[in-house]
This record gives sequence, structure tokens and C-alpha cells, in this order.
Amino acid sequence: MLQKKRRGSFDGIYLVALFEGAKGAIVILAGFGLLSFIHKDLRLAAEQLVTHLHINPAQHYPRIFIDAAGNITNGQLVALALAAMIYSIVRFTEAYGLWKRQAWAEWFGLLSGGIYVPVELFEVLRGSTWPKVSVLIVNLGIVLYLFFAIIHPKRSR
Repeated sequence: MLQKKRRGSFDGIYLVALFEGAKGAIVILAGFGLLSFIHKDLRLAAEQLVTHLHINPAQHYPRIFIDAAGNITNGQLVALALAAMIYSIVRFTEAYGLWKRQAWAEWFGLLSGGIYVPVELFEVLRGSTWPKVSVLIVNLGIVLYLFFAIIHPKRSR
């Protein structure tokens, strides 16, 4: 019975679908960006990025970033790009299902968003910054909306 379509007027489900599709698009673009670094000096690119952002490359975290970039192999870049593609396919599938008002997509969105809430909450409690709080609020809002849509399908429309 999870395949049953729910129809109604424009509502928040479409916004969630657009958001999930946008996440998929951003990640697949990042994956293609990773592929563009195959057979290139990734360490040099990392150093140029750090310099462009006016960060001291001798500091601890920029140095870790630059060193990590210098140790990434072409195979690892391909694996990361493949992982980005798989993640994007999942997000696009969820977005399509939500847009088409599929009940399974609401459940999938609830579960796939809900698994991040404890980690995001832990990160906010560990050290509150506006990006961490923003991510938690947006994700929690989506999870709660999907929960409400599943529990009260007629009211959420």
C-alpha cells in the first residue's frame, strides 16, 4: 500500500522535492569537479585555494587539507566521484517520488533525513555555529514536515 499516490494542491512536499533535487545536483557537480582533477596536481590546487581564501597555509587545518590533497590518488578521486553519483541518484529518486506524490518517497525522505538528526544535534551541542544550527533546523523541519505528511496526509496538503 506504500505505492499509493496521494494527490492534492501545491504544498510543502514539492518544496522538499526541489530541495532534495538541488542537493543531488550540487553533489553530482562536485563529483564531476573531482573528476576534473584526475592526472592533475591536486596539492597545488589545494594550496592555491587556501591562498585565494586568504588563509595562512602554515596553520594547522589548512596544512592538513593541503597534505591530504597531496596524498589523494586518481583511483580515490574516481571512487569519490562514483560515491557522489550514487548519492545524487538517491536524491534524484527521492525528489522524483516526492514530486509525483508517492507515499514511499515520503517514508524514504523521513528515514534518510532522520538518520542525520542525532549527528547534527551532537555537532551543535559540541560547538554551536550558525552553519551547524542552520543545517539542523532545515533538516529537522523537513523530517518533521514529512512525519506530519505521513501521519496526517489530508491535513498536510
